[in-house]
Amino acid sequence: MYALRSTRLQTSSSLYARCLATASVPSTPKALFRDSLANGPSFDDFVAGEEHDRIVLGNAKGPRLPSYLKTTIPSGASFSKIKKDLRGLNLNTVCEEARCPNIGDCWGGKKDATETDGRNSATATIMLMGDTCTRGCRFCSVKTSKAPPPLDPHEPENTAEAISRWGLGYIVLTSVDRDDLADGGAHHFAETIRKIKQKAPHILVEALTGDFAGSLDQVSLVAKSGLDVYAHNIETVEELTPFVRDRRATFRQSLAVLEHAKKEGVRITKTSIMLGVGETEEQVMAALKELRKIDVDVVTFGQYMRPTKRHMKVDRYVDPAEFDTWKQVAEDLGFLYVASGPLVRSSYKAGEFYIENVLRGKGKQQNSKPIVSQERSPEVSPQAVSA
Repeated sequence: MYALRSTRLQTSSSLYARCLATASVPSTPKALFRDSLANGPSFDDFVAGEEHDRIVLGNAKGPRLPSYLKTTIPSGASFSKIKKDLRGLNLNTVCEEARCPNIGDCWGGKKDATETDGRNSATATIMLMGDTCTRGCRFCSVKTSKAPPPLDPHEPENTAEAISRWGLGYIVLTSVDRDDLADGGAHHFAETIRKIKQKAPHILVEALTGDFAGSLDQVSLVAKSGLDVYAHNIETVEELTPFVRDRRATFRQSLAVLEHAKKEGVRITKTSIMLGVGETEEQVMAALKELRKIDVDVVTFGQYMRPTKRHMKVDRYVDPAEFDTWKQVAEDLGFLYVASGPLVRSSYKAGEFYIENVLRGKGKQQNSKPIVSQERSPEVSPQAVSA
């Protein structure tokens, strides 16, 4: 018994001695990282020796983003307030969902302005009926699904409340396409406009709608809801429409929507064209002439910018001088107002463009109907409107 105990003590002493003699191994990530740095290459290893081949990251063959398309990080009191209100009321904007580069300018209002003036000059584009579209256009970053979530019945009231709270002078309402709904969401759209006009009748409302799958009855419903501007984008020229937009959207169907809205008594109809997707001058000119045939009043030109690598590539970056040329061409064709520039979007600075150029009579009047009634804009004299 004594011999067995003695043997155990000897074995344990041997193990203990062996443990003391063994080098310690780092047991924590911090210790492992420290040892890796100590045993790794030094600074001299990187600067000495032969020069290695240069590695180029990204797509070196594609067109590089010009400096005039680079924007600053959005900020400002008006920007922060609008973003906070959107979160509080669970509302979506196309500014965020479509990754618009102009969100800082539109939400921030004019530079060096007071808080009140900043809100009045700010513009925001509310996206109704959720953030999921039933269509998949190749240029758009809004997520898609065949079965989006159901409509929020409180959205019209929440939207009207948010807009009246902001004190904006001009608001743009748009929506995802909802082909899963019988009316395409037209009743929901029209109800939102009516509630905004009830709470803040002084605010100008632009509705940027889809094509409602070609249903002109739904177009009439929205056109008669009390809006000030009816907008629907053709996006590109007729020849490229099948390759740029969802196959359910056609160039002629979009023309029919704009034409019917005008027939229903809408004062201003508006559309937008992206450049840089492979169009030719002849094709753009043909599209403009088709728009004038149906008496579209406002057209905007902007540069297509690829949202992600999953979307169609940019064919070319259009020079600002070419945008100026198209602005002159469109004005010569008789459009009431034209906004054209690399960063222009359909609803970019909508309030500034509309108020400064149309309401103040700087555009060419083509319609016999007054653009804005004196009751809606008392600060604009009849002489200014007819100038």
